[in-house]
Amino acid sequence: MDDQHNQSGPAKGRLADLLSYQLSVTSNAVSGTISRRYRVRFGLKITEWRLIAVLGDAGAVTQRDLTQATLMDKVAVNRASKVLEERELVKRKPNASDGRSHLLELTEEGRAVHQEVMPMVERMERDIFSVLSAQEQDQFKGMLNRIFDNADAKGPTPRE
Repeated sequence: MDDQHNQSGPAKGRLADLLSYQLSVTSNAVSGTISRRYRVRFGLKITEWRLIAVLGDAGAVTQRDLTQATLMDKVAVNRASKVLEERELVKRKPNASDGRSHLLELTEEGRAVHQEVMPMVERMERDIFSVLSAQEQDQFKGMLNRIFDNADAKGPTPRE
């Protein structure tokens, strides 16, 4: 059997040979490993943490902005926003530039969670990616950016 089919991972065969599949399952494995830590410590799901991370970096933004920043479905963003509001980690405020929407921002408690979780996530990521040298990590990030930009440029495909 050739090296292509001796790879580790959950699937074998044609599906496992697709880079898009490998990227997806690897992303899920990395996210799942990291998320177990903040789920145990803070009771946050991946979607909820992603919103906290974006709000921690960007400040007050609309749900539409969160959808675009995370590439998550707007229903998932809405659901996670509501959970975070109920937990008083996020608050809504009027959007002065568009009265039809509102802005979401971290509360003081939300900022405290962000400040505690972010270093933990960064440490875990460093540990997971330690199998790559610093140069390989930089190259990998560059490749991911090029792939993302190319996929983004292609836009959504029409339904067949």
